[in-house]
Amino acid sequence: MIVREVQARSILSKSSIFDYALNSYTGCQYGCTYCYARFMKRFSGHKENWGEFVDIKINAPELLGKELRSKRRGRVWVSGVCDPYQPVEERHELTRRCLEILIQNDWPVCIQTKSPLVLRDIDLIQDGKDVEAGLTITTGDEGIRQLFEPRATPIDERIRALEQLHRAGIKTYAMIAPLLPGAEKLVEMLQGKVDYIIVDKMNYHYSDWVYRKYGFTDTRSRAFTMQTSNELVHGFEQQGMECQVLFDNR
Repeated sequence: MIVREVQARSILSKSSIFDYALNSYTGCQYGCTYCYARFMKRFSGHKENWGEFVDIKINAPELLGKELRSKRRGRVWVSGVCDPYQPVEERHELTRRCLEILIQNDWPVCIQTKSPLVLRDIDLIQDGKDVEAGLTITTGDEGIRQLFEPRATPIDERIRALEQLHRAGIKTYAMIAPLLPGAEKLVEMLQGKVDYIIVDKMNYHYSDWVYRKYGFTDTRSRAFTMQTSNELVHGFEQQGMECQVLFDNR
């Protein structure tokens, strides 16, 4: 893993999901096989494989403080193209320091991660007036998780993190995206642990080789995504939980 400290020129970027995205790091140590953020290499100039480098934007908190004074207030996605709580965050605490600034200035925040390290910042998140925290969980099958996300944290750790955040009174969500085999198991696993669920399908082809190698090509089909997403919606709604599908599953 190649880790560099860099000086960023800006920190809040326009987002098609929320008003802004905040990425304190370029690159991600998890290096999930399907990750859409690989496109960043076209702009960052990295020659290393995705998952083998992380640039630490050491001036991120200072930049954020300046940019909040000049930009229109809006919801900030933490993060968009990296995991804000990947292992380097434990030492560098850039995500925590940026969260402090956002919360002190009453900016709305949506956190998305695969790491239980987010629990470290429960005190901050509870102080925010409009801060929600979610964990991405793509499948309820740990064996499947290890094939597609071998460096990411185990499913049970993410589930426990969601439960602790939820019990702390924080608005929580689960992002089931991309939809992987075994996702239907999450209906039972997430019961009472989140406020809502978001489901999305695989939109990129980086992990096609995993499907081929392990005989999952049929679960790459439209039929699979339609059936599984409908099962999830039905299952969660029976529990009284909101489930939003980000593609047409009719």
